[in-house]
Amino acid sequence: MPRISTNFALAASLAAVMFSSSARAHEIPNDVTVQAFLKPSGDRAHLLVRVPLKAMRDIVFPEKGTGYLDLERTAPLLPDASILWISDFIELYEGNTRLPKPKVVATQISLESDRSFADYDTALAHVTGPPLPPETTVVWNQVMLDVLFDYPIQSDRSDFSIHPGLARLGLRVMTVLRFLPPTGVVRAFEYDGDPGLVRLDPRWYQAALRFVNLGFSHILDGTDHLLFLFCLVIPFRRFGALIPIVTSFTVAHSITLIASAYNFAPDALWFPPLIETLIAMSIVYMALENIVGTSNVHRRWMITFAFGLVHGFGFSFILRQTMQFAGSHMLTSLLSFNVGVELGQLLVLVLLIPLLEVLFRYVVAERMGTIILSALVAHTGWHWMIDRGSTLSQFRFQWPVITAAILVTLMRGLMVIVFLAGVLWLIFGVTKHRTVRVAEPKPTEDTRLEEAEDVRT
Repeated sequence: MPRISTNFALAASLAAVMFSSSARAHEIPNDVTVQAFLKPSGDRAHLLVRVPLKAMRDIVFPEKGTGYLDLERTAPLLPDASILWISDFIELYEGNTRLPKPKVVATQISLESDRSFADYDTALAHVTGPPLPPETTVVWNQVMLDVLFDYPIQSDRSDFSIHPGLARLGLRVMTVLRFLPPTGVVRAFEYDGDPGLVRLDPRWYQAALRFVNLGFSHILDGTDHLLFLFCLVIPFRRFGALIPIVTSFTVAHSITLIASAYNFAPDALWFPPLIETLIAMSIVYMALENIVGTSNVHRRWMITFAFGLVHGFGFSFILRQTMQFAGSHMLTSLLSFNVGVELGQLLVLVLLIPLLEVLFRYVVAERMGTIILSALVAHTGWHWMIDRGSTLSQFRFQWPVITAAILVTLMRGLMVIVFLAGVLWLIFGVTKHRTVRVAEPKPTEDTRLEEAEDVRT
């Protein structure tokens, strides 16, 4: 009964506000930025949140004069508004247990120019401090709402995770969340919309699982990577022939992916469009090579290795916004992402090879089908190359200043690439030699007798 009374009172108070003023339509804001701090301490977890007041569209806040916010009459409504629009859409977990609804400790109306959310201590002092003077003249859609929530927890050393479902606050919601565990290591997260469940300090296997899923979904969503893989499969539809080609592509993109994650790649604005243009060029080249028909397994794996270095940088762009979810397990997450990519490639190969076999056996001759399919891919890649090239041409390229540190980094990178290329060459050379030895016919008894006779003669 008390719970029903509380809900009724909450609904009644908000309804009274909505009908106390003249009704006006609150449009959905285009861009909303949410700032938040989460700090577990003892048996409590404190969540500080700042959101624009205009994001609470269903509430008409009291006004005075000519459209200015009535701060005195608005203050009692802020706790209920914070529950309905913020805490009801935030799920906080301690381990695998979802924490109960939080208590609203303090609320505060702030000016947009206020900079107290630069750090946790300043933000906490601001939210729990004195409010704005009642005579302050501010418009309702030009102020911020600051809230301090309090959650009961078992221990501040527990594993915490959060699902912030605040994407409903605007058309595009950017959330900046900072997690402050007792260890003193601050973890910052920045994401668009709803990121799903975010593990604030993940275990290695949790980070690995997330990045395996990310790599798997990325390769299936990346049309340009799929077209490049398609070009590799068309002339070589046997797993034995594709193993060295796909392996070289995997090793190559792993090199540049890891190098980019450790900040060995250029961070200039022209670099992403350059890579996107080169990826389109790699698709066109592979398609034209299929049409000409000059490719062979032992030559193509080297070309694939070179293009794989380019595609690795393309993979790294998707990781720049997601490496924040790796916690302290960066290398594990990178390797897991590669595993996900390879699983996605394997799925594509398993589906493509039988389809191409059926197509070339029952629909069209193999040579003609290879030309037609490769021409379609080349046409698509060509248009991508032109469009991306035009975007690239808008950037002004500046050569970096050559320093000793840059030269050392380049030499190390080249040494790694040469070493791995040599290992691949050795592996594929041995494989080729063994294949030829196995393919050679065994000498018969008559042949051995003839050879012996020739020796005696």
